[in-house]
Formats: sequence, C-alpha cells, structure tokens
Amino acid sequence: MSSLFSFNMQDEFYIKRCIVLAQKAIGKTYPNPLVGSVIVHNGKIIGEGYHHKAGENHAEINAINSVKDKTLIPESTIYVSLEPCAHYGKTPPCALKIKELGFKRVVIGAMDSHDKVNGKGKKIIQDAGIEAVSGILEKECIELNKRFFTYHEKKRPYIILKWAESGDGFLDKNFKPVSISNSLANQFVHQLRADEHAILVGTQTALNDNPSLTVRNVEGVNPVRILIDFELKVPQDFSIYNREAKTLVFNTIKEETQNNIQFIKIEKENFLSGLMKALYKEQIQSVIIEGGRFTLQEFIDAGLWDEAIVIKNENLKLENGTKAPEFDFEPERVENFRDNVVGFYRNR
Repeated sequence: MSSLFSFNMQDEFYIKRCIVLAQKAIGKTYPNPLVGSVIVHNGKIIGEGYHHKAGENHAEINAINSVKDKTLIPESTIYVSLEPCAHYGKTPPCALKIKELGFKRVVIGAMDSHDKVNGKGKKIIQDAGIEAVSGILEKECIELNKRFFTYHEKKRPYIILKWAESGDGFLDKNFKPVSISNSLANQFVHQLRADEHAILVGTQTALNDNPSLTVRNVEGVNPVRILIDFELKVPQDFSIYNREAKTLVFNTIKEETQNNIQFIKIEKENFLSGLMKALYKEQIQSVIIEGGRFTLQEFIDAGLWDEAIVIKNENLKLENGTKAPEFDFEPERVENFRDNVVGFYRNR
C-alpha cells in the first residue's frame, strides 16, 4: 500500500510544478487556458514547459522540445495541468503528439470541459494503450483556470468586483475623487489589471475620475477596457478613449468600430444578461468591475460575481460623498497592505 501512496504523492508534486509553470503566463494566454507540463524519467525532471500565449506552442510541446535526450521519452511520464487538446486549432492536437511519441504514462490535473476537448484528449491517449490518470490536484488545477472554465461553462466572463472605501464607508469625498488606497495597494490593483482580461466602469466613474484603466505600476498587458455609457456622455477626448488599449463602449445609440474603439449597441432592458452575452461573444474571459457604486450594486444585487476585492482605509474618514455598495458577505481572507486592509471574497 505504501508504494501506491508515495506514487500518488509524487504525482501531486509534479502537478504542483505544472501549476507553478502555468502561472507564469497569467493574463497573457487569452482566449486559451493556462497550462503547464513536466516530463519525468526515473524520478527526474527531464523537460518542462508552459503555454506562453495563444497561437504559440502548447505546454506539452514546449516540454517535449526541452527534452535533451528524446530516446528517454517512451520510458517517461508526462504531467500536464489540463487535459491535452484533441482538436486542430492554430496548432495540432497535443494528444496526438503524446500518442505518436509513445509516452509510458500521462498524468492530468483537470479534465477540460471545453466541448472541443472534454475527455477526447484522454481517450486518444488511452486508445493508444498509454496509461492515463486524471483528477490529480483537480481543485487547484480548476482554480488555476477559473476564468477559462467559467467562460465555457457559464457562457460569461469570470467577474471580480473591486472598490476602495474609507473607514466610514465612502468611495469619494463630497462626490469628488479622493485617493483612498496607499501605494502598496495601488500596485496590487495594477497587478490585478495585468492578470485579468478586461476592466469595466460606468458613465459616472469615467466622467468623475477620467481614468485610463491601464497597467502602470507593474509589468503587464493592458486589459480590454469596457465602458457602459448608454447615452455616450463621456467625451471622446477622455483617457478611456486613448489608443493604449482595446475599448468596448456599450451604448444605446450606435454600433461601429474606430481604430481600437468598438461601439456595441445594447438594450437597457435586461441589461446585465445582454452584457454577459455580448462579452461572451467578444471572448472576454474575465472582468474587473471597478465601479462606480451604481454599477457595482447592480452586479451585487443580481448575484452576478465570482470574487470581490474590497480595499479599506480604516484611518480615513470622508464624512460625505458616494456611499460604498451594500455588500453583506464575510471575507474568505484578509490581508494588510500597510494601513490598508484588503478583504477577499468569493461568491459561493
């Protein structure tokens, strides 16, 4: 019994490594998932790789290419955090490559619920007579691709609510923008922007704060900007209209594309479900809802969110202004960023 147990522990160890590798590409692989792969021969890693960005090699191929002595492959196990693909996209299916090279064993973290894969990759491998196990650290592998899985299973992006509030529960002072979070929390917010696919604000926030919604304090890719502006009140010389990122403007007036700006017509009725359908169609896998209060409250009231991040500056009292959203949930964890307290919530 003990040998079987240590065997599984070993599988978990290598799948953990796959996850660490996959995380290196957070925010860079859309619309593809994050995937890492490790190749092990006689208890020694002889190759590893991860998927860097859409259109480039998948993790398994990068891992295979990194193996110096290819003759070891038939006696090796390939570990992969997500089921190898079974379809021809921009690259040929990894499952066929694994079959062709004749690996001894394949260990899969999570199965891929995407209808083009969904068990087909594992089946190709097993039909070739190769031992294949799946569901190793499955929870962690699904968490790694929470955006990808939510997008394909719920036909909508993964939604993260985010705001900063004063100790007495305001978002601004006398309805004018005020700096609430400290530099450390700001850096964290910019990292969040770099990690997620898109960022959304409503008319009021765009008019009040004139934000550019780009990544400035960290290395990373600018998210797609989403502006909800029914009457197109936000002037086109505002920062959100600059050329720094692709921008989707949801409105009731026009449908057109100008350079990096895409105007998308939407009905006010059942607005949220219309928005989800449109974002799914645009292949947006995750969105940070940055406000303001009205927009945030709509998502909260509809129960339409997956995570929430609330930055609180306990020492700051603003006394008057826009009230923070009504949000009655317990944080999953709390972190201190110097004098800012950040609560992390999940919609169970």
